[in-house]
Amino acid sequence: MGLPEPTGSLLLSLTAIPISYMVNSMSAVSDPVVVAGVGVLVLLALFVVLYFFSQGNPPKDPLFYVFAIFSFTSVIDLIIWMEEDGYISGFMEFYMKEGEPYLRTAHGMLICLWDGTAHYLLYLIMLGAIARGTNYKTVGLYWLGSLVMSMLVFLPGNVVGKYGTEVRPAFILNVPYLFLPVWAGMRIFRSKHNFTKIPAEKVSVAHNEGIFQRPKDIVLILYLLGAIIFTLFRGLLALDCPSDSCFTYIYQYEPYIRDPVAYPKVQMLLNMFYLLPFLCVSIYGLLVPGCTWMLDWTVVYAGAMAQAQFAHIGSSVYNRTPYTYRVPREAWWEFMIVNVLYTLGMQLLAYRCIQSPAYFLRDIKQTVEEGKKQD
Repeated sequence: MGLPEPTGSLLLSLTAIPISYMVNSMSAVSDPVVVAGVGVLVLLALFVVLYFFSQGNPPKDPLFYVFAIFSFTSVIDLIIWMEEDGYISGFMEFYMKEGEPYLRTAHGMLICLWDGTAHYLLYLIMLGAIARGTNYKTVGLYWLGSLVMSMLVFLPGNVVGKYGTEVRPAFILNVPYLFLPVWAGMRIFRSKHNFTKIPAEKVSVAHNEGIFQRPKDIVLILYLLGAIIFTLFRGLLALDCPSDSCFTYIYQYEPYIRDPVAYPKVQMLLNMFYLLPFLCVSIYGLLVPGCTWMLDWTVVYAGAMAQAQFAHIGSSVYNRTPYTYRVPREAWWEFMIVNVLYTLGMQLLAYRCIQSPAYFLRDIKQTVEEGKKQD
């Protein structure tokens, strides 16, 4: 059995358990430079092992190597979360002391948990798809949005937050998470969806349906309008809006935005400058047929929203967050309902686009007719 098979990739990722335990028992890994060096060596060795064992059955998709290595680091992140929350011990203590101590924050723990569960599952699904030669574009786009959002908040938050003085050489181990997703994303975007062979007649019928004939899209537009207001409002909170309504909300409902770790502020600003414009153009995409970009980008943003909200909601109630910055007990349900709806709406928008894509595909008949008129 070659490593391109999903079982082989699963077993390889699980070697993170004995490797982390062995490295943690070495007394030499007590220097920050050594810790970073060990991390680089482990990743290089993993790549060599992958390449060597896959020669008998080489993967047709080079992203196999990316997903296999990242699945290994996902298990490492899950080990970090389990150890820091007291479920196990003796595995990653060296790394938390001299590698990336800011991972001990609520946000750090939550992104480790997300990477060790959600991302790990996505990696296994994509590795299985590569082994079978099947399409995984939708899963890949979801993973891409989730991972990029995680890094865009985590890396700046480490530098500008209260842990900025504790950035150590192991910080460079995050570099692959910046550049490899860009390359992976370019390949994933160029691949085709499974639904590209929808009959032209079905596309024409979908294009002729007005918004009032699509009640589900009306609901989604209402969600988008609410999400626009909520995203803008929380962005203003991160910018220290002085109004009474901002002051009341941030102290009574989401005090975590004020946490000096800076992750929540970076998150709110990213949402305002990158998510907010997409929410606006998505309304256009639901009103005007043929916006093919909706099929890809709604999935990317759904992944980004899921990761961002998981970290934000979790950190707002996590015991690692100082008590003064956690959600007050009397506002717990209001906070949860609003944030869960905010998260689910984007997932439903992506689901609507993928499950009923005809409205967003180009009308071939209309395009041909327009071409003839121009001639």
